[in-house]
Amino acid sequence: MAELIKIDNVTKDFPLPIRGKKLRAVDKLSLAIESNTVYGLLGPNGSGKSTTIKLLLGLLKPTEGRCLINGESVADPSIRKNIGYLPEAPYYYRFLSGTELLVYFARLQGIQKRDAKALAGNLLERVGLEDAGGNRLGTYSKGMLQRIGLAQALIGEPDLLILDEPLAGVDPIGAAEIGALIRDLKAQGKTILLCSHLLSQVEALCDKVAIMQSGKLLAEGSLDQLLVSDEDKSLLIKNLDTESRERIVKTAISMGGQVSVNRISLETLFQRLVARNKRSNSVSRANEEGENE
Repeated sequence: MAELIKIDNVTKDFPLPIRGKKLRAVDKLSLAIESNTVYGLLGPNGSGKSTTIKLLLGLLKPTEGRCLINGESVADPSIRKNIGYLPEAPYYYRFLSGTELLVYFARLQGIQKRDAKALAGNLLERVGLEDAGGNRLGTYSKGMLQRIGLAQALIGEPDLLILDEPLAGVDPIGAAEIGALIRDLKAQGKTILLCSHLLSQVEALCDKVAIMQSGKLLAEGSLDQLLVSDEDKSLLIKNLDTESRERIVKTAISMGGQVSVNRISLETLFQRLVARNKRSNSVSRANEEGENE
């Protein structure tokens, strides 16, 4: 598959009030995301996920490195025409109805008024808000605001969707419906970059994931690559006689056996990587303090 997103050795520093000090939000990050995939960008709070998204959207400029979409720099505003974006905490005018909001954004994209109203109705149905389109946004729950935000991101049928916590505040039934919509979007050829703390949902939806902490990449790859644990490896061998079973792994495949490799959950992998990185950082700080004494 073609490479849609390329993050090439990107670093982003923010100046601090203390003279000469900087906060490094993203640290030499490199990622390549193929088209027509659901890609999960994961990490604890403060790991640099939202900063990475803003760099991809051209809302921030990298201190070093570059971000490309379809081989073009994200500094070109025309790139954003083909991106749908749902921020983590969308804020809309509370006096507008759901339908009015979608018509407003459709008109901003140059869609004629009559077509915009028809599009709004279609999008409300897709996200399960067809009965709430006439209600003011001020009456919407957090989960409903996430749904209307997702509908807004779909205006213009963009090829790339960047969704920051699309399931935040959504009830289990709604989360399942949004998950089904994401699968449907992938089936239509869309590419979805997804940030979420709901790791079970990520595991069910994503083809590949990247896990970040403190701006650094801890792990990246397909779920099959990442979730086969070397720490908890066990093998289940079937269809072999007693003598063959004693030879275990070496001859299992050659003798027609079925080998099943133990797979851990994404939650377990996430917790291990974050804990391991914290221990590594603590040791590094302790060593630096020892050298300074």
